[in-house]
Formats: sequence, structure tokens, C-alpha cells
Amino acid sequence: MLGEGLSFLNDALLQPFAAVLLFRFHAVWLQAPMRNPIGEFVMAITDFIVLRARRYIPSVRGLDSATLFLAFAFEFVYLALALWLQGYAFDSFPLLGLLAWTAVKLLKLSIYLLVATLLVEAILSWVNPRTPLAPMLYAVNAPFLQPLRRRIPPVGNVDLSVLILFIICQLILIVPIGGLEQAVTGLL
Repeated sequence: MLGEGLSFLNDALLQPFAAVLLFRFHAVWLQAPMRNPIGEFVMAITDFIVLRARRYIPSVRGLDSATLFLAFAFEFVYLALALWLQGYAFDSFPLLGLLAWTAVKLLKLSIYLLVATLLVEAILSWVNPRTPLAPMLYAVNAPFLQPLRRRIPPVGNVDLSVLILFIICQLILIVPIGGLEQAVTGLL
């Protein structure tokens, strides 16, 4: 029972926090405006740790390395705890395997975040296109949608680029990331 409770807390707290940190990293990288309810929420719950980490971890090529490092660290701890709670026999700590698995999981999580923002942007474009979230969602999704929009014309005033990007994201999750996950779990 205690193991199930710890597993639940691990799933409910650590991985979502890693996802929020990863979203913050991507939003800052893509220069998304954060003056909206979601952006302010993300900043409010991550500032306490990100601002402290920035004192010690400098930006690299304009990227918010402190936030990316924290997302990596939280995901690493999440995966290590998940293995421990599942009864993994830690004869020797599989550091290389866990580091590689964490990197693959963050890549996978990044694609899931892109799919989620695409879905939210598509729904809000039908329901409330002038929502305060629209500029942030546009800034996050536009770098991925613009190349497709240049090549795929609208069909009957329907933009198919979002659907094509969904399909591309799913294929990326299935083929290369699925293969990477199988390879790195072999290192554990």
C-alpha cells in the first residue's frame, strides 16, 4: 500500500513538474508571451527553483539552461524512483541508462507538449480565437506549422497543416522515439 501511494505521488508530482519546467524552457526558447493565465501559472510555480538555479547555471547560446537542467533533474529523479518502486534490483546504479532514458523521455514529453498546445490552439480557434492564450500558443506552434503551411494550401478554407503536424508527431513518437526507448531501456 505504501508503495502504491509513493508511486501515485511520484506520478502526480514529479513528472508533471518536469513537464511544466520543460514547457517553460520551450516557451522561453520560442519567445512566447507569458502574460496570460497559463504563462503566469507556469512562471509562478517554477520561479522559486528556476531563479535560484540561474545563479549557478548560466544561459548557453541564449537558451535557458537552468530550466532545462531542472526539467532533466526532476525527470531523472522521477524515473529512478519509478524503477525503485517497481522493485528494480539496483545491483549497480545504472547511471548511463538512466541519463539516456531521461533524455529520451524529455524528447517524448516535448512532442506531447507540442501536440497538447496544437490541440488547445485548434479548439480555442473555434471557440474563442481572441483568448489571452492565443499569442502564447501561436508563438509555441508557429515555428512548426509555418513550414507546413507554406507547402500545404488550405482545402476549402480548412487549414490541414495542424492535422499533418499531428500525424508527423505521432510518427516521430512511434518510430524513432520508440526505437530510442527500446535501446535505452536495454542499458538499465
